[in-house]
Amino acid sequence: MTTDPLAAGGDPRQLLSDVRSLARRVRLDQRMTWVALLVLAAVTLVGIPFDWLGMTVHCHPDTSCEFARHGVLYYWPAALLIAYAVIAVSYVRTARARGLGVRMLPYVIAGAVTTALFTAAWVVAARYLPSHPDALDGNSYWVLVLDRLLSPWSMIGIALLVLARLERNLGLLAFTLAYLAVVLFVLPMNEGWGPAGWGLQARFAVPQYITGAMLLLGAIGFRTAGRRQR
Repeated sequence: MTTDPLAAGGDPRQLLSDVRSLARRVRLDQRMTWVALLVLAAVTLVGIPFDWLGMTVHCHPDTSCEFARHGVLYYWPAALLIAYAVIAVSYVRTARARGLGVRMLPYVIAGAVTTALFTAAWVVAARYLPSHPDALDGNSYWVLVLDRLLSPWSMIGIALLVLARLERNLGLLAFTLAYLAVVLFVLPMNEGWGPAGWGLQARFAVPQYITGAMLLLGAIGFRTAGRRQR
C-alpha cells in the first residue's frame, strides 16, 4: 500500500478527513476475507466424504434407525485447526507484503476455543450417547438446532464473527449472521432433504453441501467486492 503525504498546515477538517480516508484504506488493504471463506469452504466440502464413510447406521424392523457420525469427530478437529493456521499465515504474509500490521491472534484463539468446544461436546456424546435415534419426538426441531449449534459448521460461523469484528467488516458480519441463521434454523426445519429413498448419509451430506456452497459464494463475492474497492 502507498501512502500520500499529509500537509502539516491547512484546514484541520480536511486533515481529519484525510486521516480517516487513510485509515479506511489501511483497513481495506488488511482484509483477506475471501481467503478465509475459501479455505473454510474447501474444508467443509472435503469433510463430506469423511462424514459419509465414517457414519455407521443400524436400522430396526420398525423402520427407526440409529447412527453415529464418527467421521465428523475424526476429521473436523484437525481440519479446523489446520484451516485457521492457513488463514492466519495468509493474512500475515499479505500484510507484510503490503507493509501493514494485522491482528490475527484473537481469531486464531477463537478458532481454537470453538474447535475444542465442539470436540469436547462430540466426545461426550460419543461416550454417553453412542447412537442417535432417527425417530425424534415433538421437540426434534430444537434438538436439531442444539445439535447444529455444537457442530463444526456453527463453530465456523462463531469464529467468523470474531474475524468480522477484527476487520470492522460490516459486510462479513451480515454474511455471517445470514450463514448462522441458515445453519441453525433453516436446515433443521426439514430432515427430508432429497428423495425419500436417500439414506442417512445423503440426508446429512446435502446440508453440508449447502453450507459449503454458501462459504464458497461468499468468498467469490468478497473477492469481487475487494477488487472493485481497490
